[in-house]
Amino acid sequence: MEAKKKVSAAAITVRFAGDSGDGMQLTGDQFTDTTAVMGNDFATFPDYPAEIRAPAGTLPGVSSFQIQFSDSVIFTPGDQADVLVAMNPAALKVNLPNIRKNGLIIVNENAFSEITLKKANWAANPLTDETLKNYQVIKVGLSELTKNALKDHPIKLTEVERCKNFFALGMMFWLYDRTMAHTVHWIEKKFAKRPEIAAANIGALKAGYHFADITETMPVQYHIEKSAQEPGVYRKISGNEALAIGLVAAGTLAGKTIFYGSYPITPASSILHELARRKEFGVKTFQAEDEIAAIGAAIGAAFAGEIGVTGTSGPGICLKSEAMNLAVMTELPLVIIDVQRGGPSTGMPTKTEQGDLLQVLYGRNGDSPMPVIAPKTPSDCFVMAIEAVRLAVKYMTPVILLSEGYLAEASEPWKLPEVEKLPKIEITHPKATKDAFLPYARDPQTLARPWAVPGTPGLEHRIGGLVKADLTGNVSYDPDNSQKMIYLRAEKVSRIAQDIPDAEVRGPKSGKLLIAAWGGTYGPIYQALSDLEREGLKPAHVHLNYINPFPKNLAAIFKGYDKILVPELNRGQLLMLFRYYFPDLNFKGFHKIKGQPFQVAELTDVIRAEMEK
Repeated sequence: MEAKKKVSAAAITVRFAGDSGDGMQLTGDQFTDTTAVMGNDFATFPDYPAEIRAPAGTLPGVSSFQIQFSDSVIFTPGDQADVLVAMNPAALKVNLPNIRKNGLIIVNENAFSEITLKKANWAANPLTDETLKNYQVIKVGLSELTKNALKDHPIKLTEVERCKNFFALGMMFWLYDRTMAHTVHWIEKKFAKRPEIAAANIGALKAGYHFADITETMPVQYHIEKSAQEPGVYRKISGNEALAIGLVAAGTLAGKTIFYGSYPITPASSILHELARRKEFGVKTFQAEDEIAAIGAAIGAAFAGEIGVTGTSGPGICLKSEAMNLAVMTELPLVIIDVQRGGPSTGMPTKTEQGDLLQVLYGRNGDSPMPVIAPKTPSDCFVMAIEAVRLAVKYMTPVILLSEGYLAEASEPWKLPEVEKLPKIEITHPKATKDAFLPYARDPQTLARPWAVPGTPGLEHRIGGLVKADLTGNVSYDPDNSQKMIYLRAEKVSRIAQDIPDAEVRGPKSGKLLIAAWGGTYGPIYQALSDLEREGLKPAHVHLNYINPFPKNLAAIFKGYDKILVPELNRGQLLMLFRYYFPDLNFKGFHKIKGQPFQVAELTDVIRAEMEK
């Protein structure tokens, strides 16, 4: 047989789609792990329904996983996929807009029956009419081929059917010149207690690989070279994994126990799962009965002299708000993680958004400012977790770390830091004394009050939500004292601006247009600007990790541009802040609230239009 043609490619985007029970997230994870092992740069986007098990074959039950992998640095999972693997009619229906014209669609034709077509709202069979005329379509009987490949395996027919995702994965491994070794090892370890299931999945994986290799179904194989990375040790990491590891590192750097109190909520729950596995580092995790108990326990840990952390999503922030103000009033170091999701109310629990910014800034009673910081990539969550702890203990204040569902679930390569180069987090507790202890005496630079550990002789003091008298901490109803303490706490947060990095501008330092944004919009904005630079357009970009307070040089940066475009996954919350703090400047918003991250193409379109005005 004539050898098949092998073609080099710079970057490829693949999307796996099927029912929630078809294992698309697992399939995508294994393709990603193998891509990491083979040295490509990559970015992923898991997208799955909120229902634990939506009716099989229906549009709301479709789960998908997209990955872009490349021989050079990339920052997004790609806009439209080059290849769509669709396990049923519903997966094809939902994801057809997500594949580029003339892209490749590999479809499980065994799943296209009259019943399944009706469930997916297809008026006719798209495999036999003109629906897919603008695409390359490969119809593969994944179910039958898997059944045939495993006919001698001693497992149930229902278990055989569940192996078809590995058959499809094997085909994709061949198509993109991937090794099967990593996934074979993973299957053996995953199903060590059921060797018959392990053997069946491995059999399906290899059958899919060899099917693509020896049949004429796929005449071309693609090869993507390794990307040029800085020397070092790398691993695949998601935002929530990076947050958890960052907290562990912060505890070690501070010489303190990390206590994480949380109530399960999508998409923050995996932080609790990850930290619960880190007992060897002294991490304490507590799954509380509700959000209020979770933050109450974390405040208790902070009062006891350890690093108190709580994590949730937008609905949980609502419930925690009263206790957050308790941490403000008592001036205890507390880290509050908000992994934002689509809202309001229960909203779209598995979809991403940036809708909580104003809530975390102002969604509490009284005048209660808190520092707010935000990571910009999955791996940046590690850095910002450490920073949240550093600011909390240095300034004796609760700190909000504002992540997003997209960052939490997405993954990318992460170069492991040199642990010995990470800066120590210095903490000093007052020592035992026979002199009068003043729990609200303040450091002249940071305005932080002393962090007294309970049980230390001579450091007894009052604690609670009632207004504290300056210096003594006694309960006070004096109006002048109340105003003084409010201003002191606000000034303490403001002084953090002197302790954080200046904002950096990518591109010209003055000119027609600046893109100013925050959080997980970084990747698509970065890629959009790279694409526009190749067209000769040169807008500038500043991306904020620090939102309260803003970096001290932000006003000076803004004054250098005629117009400032603010893309956000909300109705314009950062835009509102900019217009308040910088009223004389020209800001314009670009908003998306569809539960999906920005695509590069939509950003390039709006930025190009603004540059051409």
